[in-house]
Amino acid sequence: MRGWIILAVLAAVIYYLATKTDKLDQPIAQTEALLNKIERKLDAMTGTQIIRIDQKRAKLRSSLAERLSDPELQELNRVLQTPDTFADFKDHYCKGNVVSHPVFSKDNLFFICDNF
Repeated sequence: MRGWIILAVLAAVIYYLATKTDKLDQPIAQTEALLNKIERKLDAMTGTQIIRIDQKRAKLRSSLAERLSDPELQELNRVLQTPDTFADFKDHYCKGNVVSHPVFSKDNLFFICDNF
């Protein structure tokens, strides 16, 4: 019986520290960073990567195939190639008052940004 009481008190203390204070925030963040580092190392050692399919981008690409010219399709493929190029494109052309692109027409640029 005594073991259950100690276990219950310990669980209550951990619950309090995790939910009511920020005492465990830093250790939790460090643990998550360590796990991410280990996952990246394992991926590098095995030569595998997690491939995530973004259905929205795939649908956008297929719906734009009919609408865009060949150079515009090539540019769209370049933009959607990596998450970094995709984010750069969104930050530069889809925010603010930029209404021109060296490859995309004005209408297609607005259509692409509206669907991103």
